[in-house]
Amino acid sequence: MKIVASIQARLNSQRLPRKVLREIDGKPMLWHHIQRLKHSRLLDNIVVATTTESVDDEIVDFCKKYGVDYYRGSEDDVLDRVASMVEDRGIDIHVECFGDSPLTDPHIVDEVVGYYLKHRDSFDFVSNSLKTTYPPGQEVLVYSGESLIDANRRVPNGDPLREHVSIHITEYPDRYRLKNLEAPHFYNYPDIYLEVDTAEDFEMVSSIFHHFHSRAISHFSLAQILDFLSKNGHLVELNRGVERRWREFREDG
Repeated sequence: MKIVASIQARLNSQRLPRKVLREIDGKPMLWHHIQRLKHSRLLDNIVVATTTESVDDEIVDFCKKYGVDYYRGSEDDVLDRVASMVEDRGIDIHVECFGDSPLTDPHIVDEVVGYYLKHRDSFDFVSNSLKTTYPPGQEVLVYSGESLIDANRRVPNGDPLREHVSIHITEYPDRYRLKNLEAPHFYNYPDIYLEVDTAEDFEMVSSIFHHFHSRAISHFSLAQILDFLSKNGHLVELNRGVERRWREFREDG
């Protein structure tokens, strides 16, 4: 059984162009994200799912430089890009990650994957993102590869929502069996944003990385991040007012 995480990444992001290759402490943000995911004990591989656009040749160059697997597909039809990768790579269990979430905690990844493995006869999709209880930027979406391939075949070509991926599973609870995992109380901070969509987000997330790196701590958990932020509330305020477009697809949106 092959368990693979993909990171959706492109340079033409609208609100903060080139964000995945913006440097934090001398390395691209995407590099930091991959290093964190490598601490997962359950992932067999990590694939960067980028586009066939020439601007994203830089992402491919990055992957080649650091020995990271990559897959190229449509820029706008992200559903097909990721589903085709899943089919091409023969992925049994897909862990969907996003290039704007470099602080993903690999221990939470393993918790969600572990729950899916234990209950895969009961659920097609397990995530902590159907309802926002964890800090945004800590989303982990785990589902069977065949579910995504099936969704890709069902959604008409040209549907504008093909720019999204897993909503084509989560919007059909009558077709796919869904499970949401809520955060324990010590992680329940839905108003702390650990994602990078704007310059304010990047400043906040960069400050977190710099704090731990300056203390020679290369790997740090969500618990450590929240402890740091509890003592540095001004960082939380940096991006609290940013509009979050994903809210329309969440239960609490």
